[in-house]
Amino acid sequence: MAPDPWFSTYDSTCQIAQEIAEKIQQRNQYERNGESTTKLTVTIRALLQNLKEKIALLKDLLLRAVSTHQITQLEGDRRQNLLDDLVTRERLLLASFKNEGAEPDLIRSSLMTGGAKRGVPNPWLFEEPEETSGLGFDEIRQQQQKIIQEQDAGLDALSSIISRQKQMGQEIGNELEEQNEIIDDLANLVENTDERLRTETRRVTLVDRKSASCGMMMVILLLLVAIVVVAVWPTS
Repeated sequence: MAPDPWFSTYDSTCQIAQEIAEKIQQRNQYERNGESTTKLTVTIRALLQNLKEKIALLKDLLLRAVSTHQITQLEGDRRQNLLDDLVTRERLLLASFKNEGAEPDLIRSSLMTGGAKRGVPNPWLFEEPEETSGLGFDEIRQQQQKIIQEQDAGLDALSSIISRQKQMGQEIGNELEEQNEIIDDLANLVENTDERLRTETRRVTLVDRKSASCGMMMVILLLLVAIVVVAVWPTS
């Protein structure tokens, strides 16, 4: 099966988000050490713009896939959830980037729990699941890719089952067509046989009538002969 362009774009977008988080941590480390952060800031801004464009592309690809029925509604909902997560990460990374004093651990907490600026309630806050607790960015991404691969494998298996069922349906349809042809041939044969039978019956009836007429004429002829003989035969 050919790679899905949506997931290849999604993977590259996740890599950009991870790179941004790492660059922000590096920038903060430079600031604590009194080093210049100008180049890092420019790089982060460019990466954030790239991330925004990638997310917009994912939205467009998903909309087209759903509207043209290239994917099921269930798969569309699953991809929308992944996209929503990316949008949340983009907001959190942007907030971390603007917060000049953000700590490295805060960036990770923001990515995993929907963190926000200090002192500001976060509308996307949720508890980090145990499955990702203590994992690094690479490990989290690998775990996410494994889940996606398992789901893709399930979809492939379902597609294979549907294909086999379609093939079975086509074979049954072909067999029914052959049976219908045999039935049509039998019907034509029976009709022809019935017509021949009616024809022979008419012939037998005609012969029978002719035989009866001949017998009657023979009897009449014999009676006439007898009468003539009696009439002309001298009486004693």
